[in-house]
Amino acid sequence: MDHLFTPWRHDYVVEGTREEGCVFCRLATAPEEQLFATDHWYLALNAFPYCSGHMMLISKEHVTWLSELSEPALAEISFLLARAEAALRAAYRPEGMNLGINFGSAGGAGIPGHLHIHFLPRWSGDTNFMTSVGGTRVVPEDLAKSFERLREALSGDGDR
Repeated sequence: MDHLFTPWRHDYVVEGTREEGCVFCRLATAPEEQLFATDHWYLALNAFPYCSGHMMLISKEHVTWLSELSEPALAEISFLLARAEAALRAAYRPEGMNLGINFGSAGGAGIPGHLHIHFLPRWSGDTNFMTSVGGTRVVPEDLAKSFERLREALSGDGDR
C-alpha cells in the first residue's frame, strides 16, 4: 500500500489561515514572493495549489469586481493574461488550461474582497482516482520548484 504524506498542510487543514488583514495586499508589498509584477498587478503561486503551476494574477487594488478596477489596471489585463499563459505553456507544456475568476463568497472566492484570476495548467487524465474517488489531489512538485520554473519562464522582457 502506498502512503501520501503532506505534513506541511496539517496546520492549514486543522486550523485554517489566521493571517491578519488581506493576504493579497501583503503580497503586493513582497516582491520576493511575486513571480512577476507591473504597476497594477502581480503574479504569485497559489499557496494551496490544485496542480503544479497553479498561479494567480492578483490586482494590487483592493477591489472585488472587474468594474471597480482603475482604467490603467484594466489596460494591463490583456498583456498579463497572455504573458502568464505563455509562461505556463513554456514551463509545464500543458495540453490545456483553466482560467477562472470567482467573484464574492457566493461565487466561490476564498478571498472574496480582493480580485484575482486563477491559472491552472491541465493535462489529459489529470483528474484520476485520487481526485475522483479519494477526494485528494496529488501535486507532484513543491512550491519552491514551481516558483523557480515560473519565474524563469516570466523573466523575459517584462517589468520586474
